[in-house]
Amino acid sequence: MSVFLPTLRAWSLPFRRARVPFRISPIFAPSDTKRPTISCRGNWFAPNRMSTMDRQLSTTPSREAGCGCGGCRGGKRTAYIALGSNVGDRISMIEQACKEMDSRGITVKRTSSLWETEPMYVVDQDRFVNGACEVETELEPLPLLDQLQDIEKSMGRRKFIDKGPRNIDLDILLYEDEKVDHERLKIPHIGIVEREFVLRPLAELIPHKSIDSTKPWRLIQDYLKELPPATEPLSTLTPICSSVEPLNALKATRKTQIMAILNITPDSFSDGGIHTPDSLRDTVLAYVRGGATIFDIGGQSTAPGKIEVSAQEETDRVIPVIELLRTLPETRDVAISVDTYRASVAEAAVKAGADIINDVSAGLLDPDMFPTMARSGKTVCLMHMRGDPSTMSKLNDYPDGLIPTIAKELLKRVTAAEAAGIRRWRIILDPGLGFAKIGEQNLQLLRHFDELRSWPGLEGLPWLVGSSRKSFIGKVTGVPKPMDRVFGTAATVASAVQGGADIVRVHDVVEMGQVVKMADAIWRY
Repeated sequence: MSVFLPTLRAWSLPFRRARVPFRISPIFAPSDTKRPTISCRGNWFAPNRMSTMDRQLSTTPSREAGCGCGGCRGGKRTAYIALGSNVGDRISMIEQACKEMDSRGITVKRTSSLWETEPMYVVDQDRFVNGACEVETELEPLPLLDQLQDIEKSMGRRKFIDKGPRNIDLDILLYEDEKVDHERLKIPHIGIVEREFVLRPLAELIPHKSIDSTKPWRLIQDYLKELPPATEPLSTLTPICSSVEPLNALKATRKTQIMAILNITPDSFSDGGIHTPDSLRDTVLAYVRGGATIFDIGGQSTAPGKIEVSAQEETDRVIPVIELLRTLPETRDVAISVDTYRASVAEAAVKAGADIINDVSAGLLDPDMFPTMARSGKTVCLMHMRGDPSTMSKLNDYPDGLIPTIAKELLKRVTAAEAAGIRRWRIILDPGLGFAKIGEQNLQLLRHFDELRSWPGLEGLPWLVGSSRKSFIGKVTGVPKPMDRVFGTAATVASAVQGGADIVRVHDVVEMGQVVKMADAIWRY
C-alpha cells in the first residue's frame, strides 16, 4: 500500500517548490526483504536558472504516477552515467562501453567531452580518461546498475584495489530527480561534488541542474566553480587515430597539428591539377618531412562557381589516394581525412582507411551525412557555412554580429550531430574562413577567434582553421595568384595558433610547418 501526500503550500520568492509527491513505504513489508530507500525529491529551483529539462522534470504531471521504486512506473527514464578508464586504449574502452549500453537498450542520447585527469585517492596509477553520458532507459536504478556492472565484467574488468586501475568504470551519477539509498547504490553519487572529473562532464550536459534538494540554489556549475584550482587544468581529449596523439584543446602547451591539403581535382582554386598519380608520391613524402600529421584529401572543389561532379567521380578520385597513403611506409603514422559533403563518399573513404570526415557543410548538404558519421565512429570536422558553394558568397550578412552568429549556428550543428549519435568527443569545429564570409569578415574572425572558442556550449572543442591562400589574403597583400600568397598565409597561420587553433589546414606544408613551430614556441610553452 502506498499513500501520496500532496504538497500543501508553495513557497514565495526567492524559490518555489515544485508540486511533487513523496512516497511512504508500506509499514508491513516483509522484514526479510531488503528494499532500497528510493524517493522522489522535491525539485527546488531558482526560476531564472532552470534548464528546459529541469523544468520538465519538476512540473510534468506524470511524476504524480511514479516515485522511483520498482513496479509503479513505466516508460523511458533519464539517467547520467560516469565513464572512466586508465588501462589499455582508454578512449576505445569508453566507446565500447557506450556501444554495449546501446545494444542493451540503455540508449546513449548525449555525451560530454572526454577529459584526461590525474588519479584521485590511489595516486600511484596511470592518468584517467573520464566523461559522462545521458542515457534513456526503462530499467529501474538497481537493474540498471546490474547491467552496467555486467558490461564492466564482459569487458574484462577485474577489481583488485578499491579505486585502483580499471579498464572501464561505469557509475550511475543521477537518475531522474530520485534519491536512492541502498547498500549497493547511492544516488546522487556521493562523490559528485568533490570530483572535478565528474563535475566537468556533467557541467557540459546539465550545468543548470541542482543535485541537492536541501540546497536547490546550488547548481552543478556552481559546485564546479567552487572547487579549488587544480595544479594543472584539465583538458579535453579528441581522438584522431591510433598513430596520432589526441587533440588537447585546453592544454596550454599542446602542439599545433598540420593538415596537408591534397586536392585531387582539376579545378581547385589554388592547386587544381597539380597532384597527378606520377607526382603524388613525391608530394606526400615532402609533406611528411615538412611536419604534416594529417592529410586532407578532396575530390570535389568547393570554390564558388566550380562544376559539381557526381558522387561516383568524387569517390573515384579520392579512394586511390587513400589506398596509396595506406601502403606507403612513410605515411603509416599519419591520419587521413576525407574532404567531402557527401555521405556516400565519406562511407567509401572510411572503408578505404580514412580516419576523419571533414564536411564543409556540417551535414547540411546531405541528410545522410550525420547518420553516416555516427555509424562510422570516426572523428568529424564540422565547418560553418551557409548555403552551398554556389550561393555562399552572397549569404554574408551578420546583423547580430559575426562571432555571436557563427557561434550560434555552429552550436545548432553540434546539437544536431549529437542527436544523430555522434559523440561529442569526436567533434572538431572549423569557423569557415572564406565560406559565407568576405574580406574584412575573415580578418575579424581571426582577431576574435579566441572569443569563438570560448563561446558557451563550444568550450573544450578543438578547432581547425583553413586560411591557406584564400582570396582575402590576396586582397590585403595585393597578390593575385593564390600560389604566391605564402607570406600572407604565414601571418594568418600564426594568428590562428595564437588564437587557439588545434589544426591548421595548409597547402605550403614545409613553409607553414616552420611557421607553426615558431608560433608554438612563442605562445604554447
